[in-house]
Amino acid sequence: MTYHLAGDSTVAPMSPEESPMAGWGEALPESVDAPVRNLAFGGATTESFLSTGRWGELIREVRAGDTVLIQFGHNDQKQPHLLAARGGYTDRLRRFVAETREREATTVLCTSCERRWFDGDRITPTHGDYPNAVRDLAHELDAGLIDLTAFTTWLYEDLGPDGSVALLSHFAPGETAAWPEGLVDDTHFRLDGARRIAAFVGRSLRALERRDGDESAKGSLLVH
Repeated sequence: MTYHLAGDSTVAPMSPEESPMAGWGEALPESVDAPVRNLAFGGATTESFLSTGRWGELIREVRAGDTVLIQFGHNDQKQPHLLAARGGYTDRLRRFVAETREREATTVLCTSCERRWFDGDRITPTHGDYPNAVRDLAHELDAGLIDLTAFTTWLYEDLGPDGSVALLSHFAPGETAAWPEGLVDDTHFRLDGARRIAAFVGRSLRALERRDGDESAKGSLLVH
């Protein structure tokens, strides 16, 4: 069995020069007991994942019993006419699920990781209806769901405005060659943050796999 990852930069592997910035997908092998094939890339939408041929590359290698994890939304929301939450975005997700099932593999849909935008001690939601559209689609299709929007919102608020900084790409001047003047990025993770998200994804996958092994279980499992 192999885990295949489709997604944007919050999932994708970064270049060595960008370290310690990291997507959670590159940390996932530490939290699962099967190979991970990560085809996510920066700036990806559900549409560009198709148009660049990346989805075709991914699905050609999917075998019966594999799992395909899919997380988009960060960039889809910037193209609301083409990729509306209840339109083009979910249409493409629906296609991904169908083509995965044609190969007798399992799809797990993930809502977007929240941006670390605090208003006082609370996180400001930034993805509009996109997370709810994924939740509803997972329920409709009886697909696995890992609610990373809910989890990252809880995680940031639990750590607080100061403690949560260590999870994100806040780099001091001179800390990393990619951003010699420093960086304040509340979307992309540092490696420590990527590992926290990946550990949650790994636990969630085990819970979903236990559900799928229980013939009496019905409906998709929302893990958060």
